[in-house]
Amino acid sequence: MTPSNAAGLAIGRVRVAALRARRWIGVAPVPARRTGRPAGFRTRLPLWPLYALFGLMPLWWLLGGLHLLWPGGGLLLGVVLLSRGRVRLPVGAGLWLVLLSIVVISVVRLDRVSGLPMFVLRFGFLATALIVYLYVYTAARDGVAWRRLCAPLALYWLGMIAVGWIGVVKPTFAITTPTEIALPDAIVGNRGLRALVHSHATEYNPLSRSPYYRTAAPYPYTNNWGTAFAVLTPCMMAYLSSVRTGALRTAVLVSLPFALVPAFMTLNRGMFIGLGAGLLYLALRALLRGDVRLILSLAAVAVLIWIATLLIPVGELISNRVNNTDSTTDRADLYVQTLQAVWRSPLLGYGGPRMVDTTHATEPLGTQGQLWLIIYSYGIPALLILIAFLALVAWRSAAAVSAPGKWLSAVPVIALVITPFYGYTDVNLSLMFFAFALAVAALDGPINRPPALSRRSVSRATAVG
Repeated sequence: MTPSNAAGLAIGRVRVAALRARRWIGVAPVPARRTGRPAGFRTRLPLWPLYALFGLMPLWWLLGGLHLLWPGGGLLLGVVLLSRGRVRLPVGAGLWLVLLSIVVISVVRLDRVSGLPMFVLRFGFLATALIVYLYVYTAARDGVAWRRLCAPLALYWLGMIAVGWIGVVKPTFAITTPTEIALPDAIVGNRGLRALVHSHATEYNPLSRSPYYRTAAPYPYTNNWGTAFAVLTPCMMAYLSSVRTGALRTAVLVSLPFALVPAFMTLNRGMFIGLGAGLLYLALRALLRGDVRLILSLAAVAVLIWIATLLIPVGELISNRVNNTDSTTDRADLYVQTLQAVWRSPLLGYGGPRMVDTTHATEPLGTQGQLWLIIYSYGIPALLILIAFLALVAWRSAAAVSAPGKWLSAVPVIALVITPFYGYTDVNLSLMFFAFALAVAALDGPINRPPALSRRSVSRATAVG
């Protein structure tokens, strides 16, 4: 056999192996009758990785691997995405790649090797969010039905509300998870890592005589739950405004009033501020454009929240908590010292939060807000990129004209508002980027569609635009 024949045979075997791998993971060619192009020109992304990552969230939480293994799910999405071939970057993706580059370089600023595991985990959350953004954006532009593509996010919402109710029924619930048992003591002994693998229903002070049981599950901290609620609420309204039938729609609709109980039990002021800002943004848009339908939808949400406040004295509970805790004073002291430290390392930060003995707060510098985490850990340029990215997505999403697109346009606004108060370099960042992808892809339009579409088909393809 000549060398040229041997090379040709090897290339053929590689192509066959690649085709088998694509079939195994579910990446199938888009048929020529759908695209007007030869079969195999572009492959359609499977949705099962999204269902496995987002839809099975309660299972991962019970196993203790939701947060620690989440970047592994992002890696799976990345492998499937790369197997598809060429990937187009949506708006802002280039900025996020620059941010990831700065984060990688900032590893040189870590003061101890023991900080490396949390550094890698935080980087994993940042990278996974981008992969989710690319994956959902690509799937949406390939013409995947809105009902199917948004379902993993709806399942995540239902799972979050379900496990959140565990804190309502049994607030002291906590379990030692299989992941916690399997990890070595050196890792579980780290306070931050242990909080991620030890599943508990609420966050409270066990030393208090009358503790406040604040909803946390499936997150380690109640502020994470509040962030997720603020982000997912407009996403579920977008889903309800576009999907008219089905068991999942019914479940989401029924879950809305039930979701208010664990939401109010978080006593998260930032959650109310962020969600309120998003609703106000939508209300102003609706009034300026005379959008009666959106105004009525917002009014329905407002009435639902008002009725819930009659049953749950959330204002009184928040007032009591503020009067009986020093959280506001501690946060202010933490913010001041964080800014002072940033001026000593403005370009690359310190690689991650650090404990100091000069603050009254029990939390390290660079915590208690995404703004403070980014600027302290990775420097001022990283923070400017984060703000620019969110502002760019908000500007692009504002062009939406359909009801679901308008609801989704509130998500980047909510993210901007809660950035100074709550950190979201965790699973919630992927939730945000999922919503960003749905909104932006609809505005950019589908790419895999027949040469001639009927008016009804066009409206379906751009349902969230």
